[in-house]
Parts: sequence; C-alpha cells; structure tokens
Amino acid sequence: MDDAEFYRWYGPWEPLDPAGLAELMRGFERPWWIVGGWSIEAFTGAPREHEDVDLSLLACDLPAFREHLGTDWTPWSNFAGTLRPLNDRFPEPLDVESQVWIRRDAGSPWVVDLPITPDRAGLWTNKRWAEHVVAVEDATWVAPDGIRYVRPEIALLYKALPDREKDRRDLDVTWPLLDDDARGWLLDALAQVHPGHAWLTRLER
Repeated sequence: MDDAEFYRWYGPWEPLDPAGLAELMRGFERPWWIVGGWSIEAFTGAPREHEDVDLSLLACDLPAFREHLGTDWTPWSNFAGTLRPLNDRFPEPLDVESQVWIRRDAGSPWVVDLPITPDRAGLWTNKRWAEHVVAVEDATWVAPDGIRYVRPEIALLYKALPDREKDRRDLDVTWPLLDDDARGWLLDALAQVHPGHAWLTRLER
C-alpha cells in the first residue's frame, strides 16, 4: 500500500534518529544496537534518506525492554501486518522473528521499528544464516557517536534479499570501505545464503 493508505490503517510515523533513540534507551542495561540504513550511514559517513530507525535487541531481553519502556510508551507486536499489544496480557511477540512498533499512545505517531533478533542462550543469531551464531559484540561495533550498530557486512547480507535500489546503493558505498576479512565474509555468506545472487557477480567485477 502507498503511504496515504498505510497511514489510514496504521497511523503516521515520526521516527527518532540515532541520538533520539539513544535517549530513549538511556538506562537500559541489556545490549541494543541499530540495524538497517542508519548502520550503513554510521559506517560509511555517506548521508542517505531514512524511512525509520531500526532498533534491535535479543529476544530474551524483550521482557527487560518492556519494563524499561514502562507506562510512557506502548509497544505493539507486528507480524505480517497483524498488530497486537505487547503487554501483560500478551507478553510474547506474535513471532520471535517479527517486529515491535513503539509509540506513546493511540493518538501519537510511531517512533521506533524494532526487528527482534532471535538468540541462542544469549548469543546473537543471524536470521538469514542459521549457522551464524556469535556474541553480540562480534556482530556489532560501536561508532564514534557511542552507539552500537550491526556490522556493515552483516547489514549488507540482510539487504541482499530485498535487493532494492537503495540496497544496491548501500552496497556500492560500503564495499570499498570494508577490510579483506569483512569482504571475504560477505562473499562467503552470500554464496551460502543466496547462491547465484546478482551481487556476487556485481562484486566480482
């Protein structure tokens, strides 16, 4: 659906930026990080447009996150367009790999999109590649702004599936800045997860 139809059904978005998200998360003692386009911009320094800010944390830390939000915010579980409150009545998300949308109340815009990261005994787990299970510190990095972001090569692996124009732009600006280890990891991951993907040919050139 286009933006007007989306807003009619779900309400408008006024997403936070990373600094605003850091303020929201101040005092939260479990790991959290930013994924998506903001993570690419943080690594490359190349400005880009952003539709929202994508916060992520481990599924096992969702109860602590709900407690952190308190009564100031209302989180909703979003799975394939179905929305359900994430509250005491429904404390579990609709799906462990779904999203949580956050706003203050029914009359306020959405400000955060939280794609949940599944975990195995507190370890970060790659949604695209089940064998890729590491500590959060190995899947993320801390930028000069003091905020933790998903590593750029992992962000690109996630972006390979939709393969939109903006994803290809992100690949083009990020690839030259990756070190040899990150480049090798991404090529291997693409070959494992998306055999024959057009990005493999793109990068070989």
